[in-house]
Amino acid sequence: MNGAESLVTSLVNAGVNICFTNPGTSEMHFVAALDKVDGMRAVLGLFEGVVTGAADGYGRMTGEPAATLLHLGPGLGNGLANLHNAKKARSPIINIIGEHATYHRKYNAPLQSDIQSIAAPVSDWVKTCDDPKQITKHGIEAVHAALTPPGQVATLILPADVSWSDGAGIPEKFVDLPEAPIVSPKRVAEIAKALQKGDPSAILMDGASLSEEGLALGNRIANHTGAKLYCDTFSRRLARGAGRAKISRLPYFGESIMDKLKDIKQFILVGAKPPVSFFAYPDKPSWLVPDGCTIHTLAEPSQNSIQALKDLAAAVNAPEDSLAVYEQERPELPTGKLDITTAAQAVGALMPENAIISDESNTSGLMFLPMTKGAPKHDWMFLTGGSIGQGLPLSVGASIACPDRKVICLEADGSAMYTIQALWTMARENLDVTTIIFSNRSYAILQVEFARVGVKDLGKNANSVMSLNSPDIDFVNLATGMGVKATRSETADEFVEQLSDAMSEKGPRLIEVVL
Repeated sequence: MNGAESLVTSLVNAGVNICFTNPGTSEMHFVAALDKVDGMRAVLGLFEGVVTGAADGYGRMTGEPAATLLHLGPGLGNGLANLHNAKKARSPIINIIGEHATYHRKYNAPLQSDIQSIAAPVSDWVKTCDDPKQITKHGIEAVHAALTPPGQVATLILPADVSWSDGAGIPEKFVDLPEAPIVSPKRVAEIAKALQKGDPSAILMDGASLSEEGLALGNRIANHTGAKLYCDTFSRRLARGAGRAKISRLPYFGESIMDKLKDIKQFILVGAKPPVSFFAYPDKPSWLVPDGCTIHTLAEPSQNSIQALKDLAAAVNAPEDSLAVYEQERPELPTGKLDITTAAQAVGALMPENAIISDESNTSGLMFLPMTKGAPKHDWMFLTGGSIGQGLPLSVGASIACPDRKVICLEADGSAMYTIQALWTMARENLDVTTIIFSNRSYAILQVEFARVGVKDLGKNANSVMSLNSPDIDFVNLATGMGVKATRSETADEFVEQLSDAMSEKGPRLIEVVL
């Protein structure tokens, strides 16, 4: 058994059974091991950003790590943007990065690079294995690192000669991880006392607390104590829909957040960080917690937030009948003009129960949350790190994680072009993903930000770098060329008909919505 075969065996024995990959020469023995070792499914992405984004989507939906297999430093570099998003989402991922043979590195070959330094900013754990006898040990360490609560990105760098060398030894036995630490009764009691004082309070939740159970607990506590309940603007996964607890999402712009929180005297954080402005702006604050507001942390992201909420609900005597849920409610099917409002109406009216939404709609998505709050139960995944090109790959990983659930990808046209290759993977794997491209033919968010940073004149050159026309991008032909059935909607009636067909059939679809 060579090093690659031993590593794959160790990963499979530890429950890692998906490898999203775009390999090269230094990874060929690992690729060969995928045939020799049973239990690992290989999924090819035509760009490394598809690979890393898919691993993020898989981790968000399962809580378990997928492996990625990438080619040296440049291959890792191509996947960095979605690893950035994954780290912000606290998704469990195991990156296997091929490296030149240990004896070859000194020659500074064309693809030689400092892989550890490239990996460090987007990884919570990085290690290079230079000894084949240590490969199974390091593989299991990577799994442990990825599964350390609340989830981490682990990167294992694998030199080619370690991969092909024999004598790697028997795969290490995986030892189950301890559960997330429990919050102390003392902290719970302190926060219960603070909430019961009656000062204007806000509870901000993120991570595991945004599951159906966590939302119900937070909602009961907030309603019973008079606190306001919020989730972060860009959460990794939010349980939504009819019968699930109500929660308000913090807005995107800092001044809007400050307006909502202006009267708050104490902040309760549950797996979340205090709110800050997404960007710095002239004469606008970066820190968005009101002056004089006391911050209490009920649960750190690494702690058991569900148990903490249970204990806090008991401590404040929050009754079960204090729970407020969204009522079942669907918008009417729209007709006539197709715009962001009628598009959102159609999605809210037609999305099936238990759908998964990958949301990278950006400026086109303002109406989707209000139009879908009373739709059947579903999960919503947001752009956690702000690095665009996430939506399509995230959908790939989510669909592979949950093959019996419809995935709906709400995708801005500019963002789609970063990782458009994901459509090919959807077709190849026959994934049940419906991608809706909102084609306003511009980087519309940049036009907004242009004004917000204080620049007044949008001239010819500035306008040209925010426009996506001349030529217009033909998403129908792009999708068709990669094996995905595609149509274009220019009216609400056309969109309703095409979306109805997509929701009633399985398999990859794309609808270009012309705005």
